[in-house]
Amino acid sequence: MKRARGKPLRALTVAGSDTSGGAGLQADLATFAALGVFGSSAVTALTVQDTRGVLEVRPVSAALVARQIEAVLDDLGADVVKTGMLCNRSVVEAVAAALARARLRNLVVDPVIRSTSGAELLDRGGVCALRESLLPLARVVTPNLAEASVLAAIEVVDLDSAAEACRRILDLGPRAVVVTGGHFAGDPIDVVADRRGIRRVSGRRIGKDAHGTGCVFSAALAAHLAAGRGIDEAVSRAKRFVEARLRRAARLGGGRAILDFRQGSASSRSHGA
Repeated sequence: MKRARGKPLRALTVAGSDTSGGAGLQADLATFAALGVFGSSAVTALTVQDTRGVLEVRPVSAALVARQIEAVLDDLGADVVKTGMLCNRSVVEAVAAALARARLRNLVVDPVIRSTSGAELLDRGGVCALRESLLPLARVVTPNLAEASVLAAIEVVDLDSAAEACRRILDLGPRAVVVTGGHFAGDPIDVVADRRGIRRVSGRRIGKDAHGTGCVFSAALAAHLAAGRGIDEAVSRAKRFVEARLRRAARLGGGRAILDFRQGSASSRSHGA
């Protein structure tokens, strides 16, 4: 699937819709746009949520999700695909089958399992299908500490256990793993692993509790991979992108802050793809 000369980079997000606009496919598309990448989407679920939490989830049928993916890839194409909330086993398997047929070079899997407010976003069968059918297709998977604990079947509480989780998740088939460290005490340190080994990427604790940081990180990582950057540089640039958005995050509702995606800011210009 080649990009025509002079055309913009293309990214497809396969994710749930967030009515608040702070996470899910809305945040993915805003991130792609801020980094100069054209974004398309396949909707996996309709949610009712605000800055305080997820109130209701209505999954889209697996067949319809697959048709959305196929329509985009057959016509527009994609230099990278990023998955987010996938709800259940049937959706995960349909997504994996559609992406396997496309033989993608760049697939970023954000294994969204549970919201910060505690809502289940991927059921037990979906987790099994993710491990069995989607992770083997991924160039990189980006779990947070809780998601890494589920995927690796160990409790991830510190850098050493994060490194062990990386090893176990690599055994499931992805080419690289990034266990994001936003939930560590102190500065957020990501643990990155691939066949070359394990290393750490340090970040700065901005001090704001914001909605959608995991979605935005994985979307920014996807955009940088689409631009041809290696995993270490893509991770570093994605972290800086999230940090820049966190500094300008605003409390627009009664709950967590929402990251700033407005165009033309200094942060937009300094972190382009």
